[in-house]
Amino acid sequence: MSHVDSLIREPLINGENITYGKITEDIVRSTEGRPPMNWWIAFSFAVVGLLLYVFAVSYTIWKGIGVWGLNKTVNWAWDITNFVWWVGIGHAGTLISAVLLLFRQKWRTGINRAAEAMTIFAVVCAGQFPLIHMGRIWQGFFIFPYPNTRGPLWVNFNSPLLWDVFAISTYFSVSCLFWYSGLMPDFGTIRDKAKSSKRKFIYNVLSFGWRGTAKQWSRFESLSLVLAGLSTPLVLSVHTIVSFDFATSVIPGWHTTIFPPYFVAGAIFSGFAMVLTLMLIARKVQHLENYITIAHIESMNKVIVVTGSIVGIAYITELFVAWYSGYLYEQYAFYNRAFGDYKWAYWGMMSCNVLSPQIFWIKKMRRNIAVTFFMSVFINIGMWFERFVIIVTSLH
Repeated sequence: MSHVDSLIREPLINGENITYGKITEDIVRSTEGRPPMNWWIAFSFAVVGLLLYVFAVSYTIWKGIGVWGLNKTVNWAWDITNFVWWVGIGHAGTLISAVLLLFRQKWRTGINRAAEAMTIFAVVCAGQFPLIHMGRIWQGFFIFPYPNTRGPLWVNFNSPLLWDVFAISTYFSVSCLFWYSGLMPDFGTIRDKAKSSKRKFIYNVLSFGWRGTAKQWSRFESLSLVLAGLSTPLVLSVHTIVSFDFATSVIPGWHTTIFPPYFVAGAIFSGFAMVLTLMLIARKVQHLENYITIAHIESMNKVIVVTGSIVGIAYITELFVAWYSGYLYEQYAFYNRAFGDYKWAYWGMMSCNVLSPQIFWIKKMRRNIAVTFFMSVFINIGMWFERFVIIVTSLH
């Protein structure tokens, strides 16, 4: 390869005779006509998962949170582990959309819509766990600070769990606005390609009458930048506040100042892994290989190896600070993590989150679809173990 060739970036769209018209036809194709068999198979798996979720949540609410094993003092962590895990996954969409938009990274365009949608569903999942954790979900309104006639009964503003309510509701609102405002031109395009008048009307309403004029695009660009500017600090603040659930306590293993950056890096790490898991399936099912390319996958794997390395440094820093502090209880908390009853979770976490992502230093592995899919699932298992280890072993 010559010096001149090496400066040419890999194209973000593959295929022959690529035009704007062909791109539009390929992307909109799945909204018209009967979906292919691959789509029905993937949809069936999704519906089975949804039914399992409905059954599990309904059973939990009907029987009470004792079904989570709350007769054991460390098992209350089951829901908090899942809560933190889902919040973390919800970070990738906003990061891909907002931060990469501000940095003018073109490769975000192939995956940002799907990542934003994943963010919204992940935050919805996360928000349910603190409500169910209350034990009586129908009394969830007690955690919202609104004028009431109940006398002096107000929420506890000193509680990090209340901070979660504000952080997650704000994050959810901005993410929904960012996601939907970005979809308006897409709905307008689908409306123009729709075959029936009924579909045209529905998509026209959804697109708010989008016409694609120069003024509309100018305002769309301004709105995107404003929302990106709002979303970027939210990416950092939401998981920082979630980390305060632990960092503001005095339990050994939790009471540490490294948690905010450590949780944020872990959130981006797990979020990008989940985007890869879902997008690789969608890429295959919807035949989008020309639009979600190997270059997109490689770029995401680069983010994963960087954030995975940051998480690994955070683990080592925790161990060092516990040793250097000379505080017996803190030292024992970390010794118990590595060699106690839950050592299987600790070493599972270390192997999934620290050791395995290092394979992406090899370019051939970064560009391998099978390895990427396997690693994306592996990383999210490891990140669930991380939250489990932090919460359970400290209580244990």
